[in-house]
Formats: sequence, C-alpha cells, structure tokens
Amino acid sequence: MKKKLLSLLFLAAPFLAFAQEKGLDEQIDEAFGNATGWFVDIIFYQIPFSENVSIYWVLFPLILGALYFTFYFNFINFRGFFTSVNIVRGKYDGLEGKGENKAIEVAKNVSTTGEGDNPDTIRVEGHDGEVSHFQALTAALSATVGLGNIAGVAIAVSIGGAGATFWMIVAGFLGMASKFVECTLGVKYRDIEADGTVYGGPMYYLTKGLKNKTLGKILAGAFAIFVIGGSFGGGNMFQVNQAFQLVENITGGEQSFLNGYGWAFGIVMAILVGIVIIGGIKKIAKVTDKIVPFMVAIYVLASLYVIFFNYDMIGDAFLQIFHGAFSPEGIAGGAVGVLVQGFRRAAFSNEAGIGSASIAHSAVKTKYAASEGMVALLEPFIDTVVVCTMTALVLIITGNVTAENASLNDAQAILLTSGAFESAISWFPYVLTVAVVLFAFSSMISWSYYGFQGWAYLFGRSKKMEYTYKVIFCVFVVIGAAASLGSVIGFSDAMVFAMMVPNMIGLIFLAPKVKAELKRYMGAIKASKA
Repeated sequence: MKKKLLSLLFLAAPFLAFAQEKGLDEQIDEAFGNATGWFVDIIFYQIPFSENVSIYWVLFPLILGALYFTFYFNFINFRGFFTSVNIVRGKYDGLEGKGENKAIEVAKNVSTTGEGDNPDTIRVEGHDGEVSHFQALTAALSATVGLGNIAGVAIAVSIGGAGATFWMIVAGFLGMASKFVECTLGVKYRDIEADGTVYGGPMYYLTKGLKNKTLGKILAGAFAIFVIGGSFGGGNMFQVNQAFQLVENITGGEQSFLNGYGWAFGIVMAILVGIVIIGGIKKIAKVTDKIVPFMVAIYVLASLYVIFFNYDMIGDAFLQIFHGAFSPEGIAGGAVGVLVQGFRRAAFSNEAGIGSASIAHSAVKTKYAASEGMVALLEPFIDTVVVCTMTALVLIITGNVTAENASLNDAQAILLTSGAFESAISWFPYVLTVAVVLFAFSSMISWSYYGFQGWAYLFGRSKKMEYTYKVIFCVFVVIGAAASLGSVIGFSDAMVFAMMVPNMIGLIFLAPKVKAELKRYMGAIKASKA
C-alpha cells in the first residue's frame, strides 16, 4: 500500500511543477473554465427582478424549503432549541434504558406511511456510531465556520448595507429546520460496518428512503459526484488559497518572505491534513472538538470587546440594522448582499439544505435519529446567528460598511474585517490570521470526510479506494496554495450548490419519516421524566 501511495504522489509531482510555472496555471484555469462554464452558468443562473436586483435561482429551493420545514415541524428550530442544548450537554445520554419501551409504544401510534418504509416496521437503532453528539456537532461546524463568516459577511454588508444583517439572522433561524431534517435522515438511514465504521449522508437516505429506488440511486449518484467535486475545490483549494493569501499579506504582502512560496505553505498544510484524515472521523472529531470551540470563543470574545469598546455606538448600530432591513434599499441589498453573496461563497455560511452536514452527523453514537437532528439545528444558530452577526456588528460599529467595499474579493474582505478589529485591538490581526488558518484547516479535514463518503459510495469501501482519495485530496491542498485556479474553484462552488438539488428532493419526500422519528424521541424524553 505504501508503494502505491508513493507512486500516486510521484505521478502527481509533475502536475504540481506544472501549476508552479508562471502562466501555466492561468492556461489551465482558462481551459477548465471553457470546458465547465456551462455547468457553472446553469447553477449560478440569476433571475432578474429589477434593473439592479437579480437573484441566483438556487437560493429559492433553499429558502422555500427552510420555510416549509419550519412550518411542517411546528417551529422546531425555536421550540426545540433548549432540548438541543441539553442533548449536547449529555442530559439525555441515559435515555435509552429509561424511555425505550415507552418510546416504542409511542412510535407504534405514529403513521409511518411515507416513502419507502414498511408502515408496520419500527426502527430502534442500536448504540452504534463513532463519535459523541458534541464531536459530531463540532465536526460539522468546522466545515461551515470559516471564511464565509469573516470575508462573506464583510462583502454582504458592503453590498446590502447594515440591513443585510437582519435578513442574515432570519435566514439562519430558518436554516435550523432544514439542518434538523437532513441530519435526522442521515442517522436513520446510515450504514454501519462490522468494525463500527459509519457510512451516511444523502447518498444513503436517497437510496434507502425513496420508494422509487431507481430515482433514489440516480439522485444519490449525482450527490456523490457533486460532494467529491466540492471537497476538492471549495472545501480544499479555496480554503488553503485564501489562508495563504492572508498569511502572505500579514507578513508583508509582495515583500513577504513567503511570496512565491505558496507551494511550501501547501505542503505543510497537506502534511498536517494528511496526519488527521488518515485516522477517519474519530481522529477528525478529536481535533475539531478542540479547535472549533477555541476558534469560536476567541472570535466572539474579540467581537464583544470591539462592540463594548464602542458601547456608545451599539444602539445606533441596531437602528441601522432594523431601519436598513425594512427600507427598499435594505431589502434589495439584503437579498443580493446576504442571500446571494453569503450563499454563493459559503452556502450561506451554514450549508443548511445542501446535505453535507448530515454526513458528519450520521457518525454519532445514538439510537434515536431525531436526537442528532436536534443537535444539528444548533449549527446554523452558532455559525450564522452568532458568529456572522458578531462580524457584521464589528464592521458596522467601526464604520466599515461602505459601498466602495462591495467590489472586494474574499482576501481583501478578510483584511477589511481585520482592520475593523485592529481599530480596537492593535495586535488582533495576527490572532485573526491564526484563526483563519485554523478555520481553513478544520474546514479541509471535515470536507475530506464528506468527499471520501461520496467516493466510497461510488467506488467502494476498500482501503485502496480510501487511501487513493486521501492522497488526491492532499495533492489538491498543495495545488490550491500554489496556483490561482479561479475557474476550478468556481466550478467546485457550483458543485456544492448542485448538491442541494438531489438533497432537497429527498428531504421533501422523507419529511413524514422525520416527523415520526421526532415523535418517537420526544416520547422517550417524556417517558424518562415520568
């Protein structure tokens, strides 16, 4: 196996050298863009609403789906919030023994006539799984909390004004319902090998859950292809590329000692990523359950410091947010600035409705599928409602919300956010640089797991296939840091959003199964309290 891995790396070496030669990466980029531009154009087709406003069509299924699930599950994103917190705290870890029999009785009275399952069959999952509720949450969060929260928000409020923040919060709350549905299904229909390894995600609930098995297999295959492409680009090359640009900027820009050494930065990151991902989801979870809370805590505390350092401007900031949200300019700007920019670059920062997070959450140790769905709904709250809102408030309070900043790219937008923090904490740009590198690193290791699950679904679960994917993934880390492949990353962005199409079809059809799982779990909670 080691010889095969070395052979793969040897074969990849010419591509790395090829990408490093001046001008060749641009030629690759142009050729790739010409070949795949049609797909990108379809996924990111914009529907014109007025002379100045046009919205990507992919946003409609995501927002409308989130609205539908919010009402269908009786506002589970609000009424289930504190139950979700208690699950993460471990309050219901002993639930199986106390409430199991009562839960089965409750489940027998629930209609399960949705797509695919025998209505007389009651599924009671075993104690199988690989990670805890908290680890599954942090593994999924590590893929979503990142550059979108820093750069994406800066661009969004620059385009949409302060009012964009309001619509960002609303969309975050709605996304909690979508996340609940997809992650419940991820656990319900997962596969567990004899050695305890878990395989889950949309590929499995589309194949197993839908009554029309042919349609299920087609949708699952499409999702697997899209998630692999997304893992190589948006979940890998884009992350390391933007991290390197920020490190280069903070160390002197064009005069930096790192200028021209993106490949070296990429090799270091590839080695670190490889060490973690070789151990699978357990190793990934052990890393993310330490990195993610640390990153979020540092970022939120710094944001609070900046906000309270300028305490006299807090009231005015909220007035700007609410006034801007309900003015014609604010609503149009919010739609373009947040729903377009946010979804385009970071799947609206939380990937709700995309289906990717259900892959990480499916590895949880639980016998109640809905328990992990409840945990997952916290993800958009932390990622969007908390972290993105903090970024927006810092930018508004420090006066960095201007139309001139609307044309910034991601690397420039990160510097804008960095400058906003620097106005109150002179040394924070260095801390933010470290945070961005950690954000990028954690996103890459989680997306490697997502991509591998799609790869395993298509090509089998052998060790040979596993190491083949992981070596290719690490090679793309180096390429991403060394080359400017905008079309490649744009194509992978399109693949991430394309994941929404098969996933949303499955979520709509399988929603009745999720309702049954929720009732069974809530019945178990009530029984345990009796």
